[in-house]
Amino acid sequence: MAASTAGLSQAPLQHNESGSFTFALTSLTSLFFMWGFITCLNDILIPYLKGAFDLSYTQAMLVQFCFFGAYFIVSLPAGALVGKIGFKKGIVTGLTIASVGCLLFYPAAAIANYAVFLFALFVLASGITVLQVSANPYVSALGPSKTASSRLTMTQAFNALGTTVAPFFGAWLIFSGSEQTEVAGATAVQLPYLMLAAALFALAIVFSFLKLPDLGKTEQAELSPAKAWQFSHLRFGAIAIFLYVGAEVAIGSFLINFLHEPTIAGMSESQASQFIAYYWGGAMLGRFIGAVVMQKVAAGKVLAFNAMMSITLITIAITTEGSLAMWSILAVGLFNSIMFPTIFSLAINDLKEATSNGAGVLCLAIVGGAIVPLFQGMLADAIGVQLAFILPAFCYAYIAYYGVIGSKINIANS
Repeated sequence: MAASTAGLSQAPLQHNESGSFTFALTSLTSLFFMWGFITCLNDILIPYLKGAFDLSYTQAMLVQFCFFGAYFIVSLPAGALVGKIGFKKGIVTGLTIASVGCLLFYPAAAIANYAVFLFALFVLASGITVLQVSANPYVSALGPSKTASSRLTMTQAFNALGTTVAPFFGAWLIFSGSEQTEVAGATAVQLPYLMLAAALFALAIVFSFLKLPDLGKTEQAELSPAKAWQFSHLRFGAIAIFLYVGAEVAIGSFLINFLHEPTIAGMSESQASQFIAYYWGGAMLGRFIGAVVMQKVAAGKVLAFNAMMSITLITIAITTEGSLAMWSILAVGLFNSIMFPTIFSLAINDLKEATSNGAGVLCLAIVGGAIVPLFQGMLADAIGVQLAFILPAFCYAYIAYYGVIGSKINIANS
């Protein structure tokens, strides 16, 4: 058997055990594309709903709080669920839940209720969480552990492709070339999310029939992360995931408002929403480059270098104006590129039978996408949008530390 049922991907599949797993990896890339696409649409929703419901920056950041808060609530149960049913059924389950979440946008828009929008986002994100817990370790298991970072980075490049395409889709269908921000205009989100619901449900049907390696089941799925928590590189990695996702989401969430500032670019929201594609497009390009570079250079060193470059670019964006500030903050996306997959693969490296719980812990840490943007929203209300970007810079400082020191494997209570 390619994998036993005693542990969740306790050892990577080898070619001589499973034959070629190119088909499995190719199939999984479609999932990375979809959740990248959906996540990036939040960056369009935030300024749109902010205008539609006359929200403060802090209130608008509740979009990300509810979306990424789902990771905190759902990740550990999702890890236990996937341990019982395996990666493939976990993927089908996640797609189905996400489809239901998209459908809930229709009644939310019909009654123009911000709270219902937030609930729909929570349900949608719950499905994405199950997908994350299933697909990320699945990709890591489909090949040698030595190249897991490179492999996960390559599939994450298609996640970035989704985030690159989404701004054009969102700007076209949600803003519709108009700057109307009345509450009645909330119905503009109905069509985009109905289309997404149909696409997600179709993918669920496709994956239920695909023949993929049977991985991920455990004899007894555990809800507690204690088994994985003994690994220091997992603990430090969870903090790194928290801060990275928080920084990435916070920057993306404020891009439209940042480019709307008269001293930066003075763009309309519709125009600025399309420039988000440069931020996420840089991440896509960087992941393809990083997948090649990390075949030759240690993943931790690449992670630390990229974090330091992000700090430099944010500093420029905070201290300058006009085109230089605009392109500096957009260029952060290029160096964000390899961070999530690299931190994830470094953190679950050599967890063996604790991989399921380890993946659950890391997805739990994605709640950083809920917390950090909320604090940046408070900063923006207090000191302005531009200076508020200092918060992500501090996040990247820790990530640089993790790449050089924190990612080294050490079992605390062995």
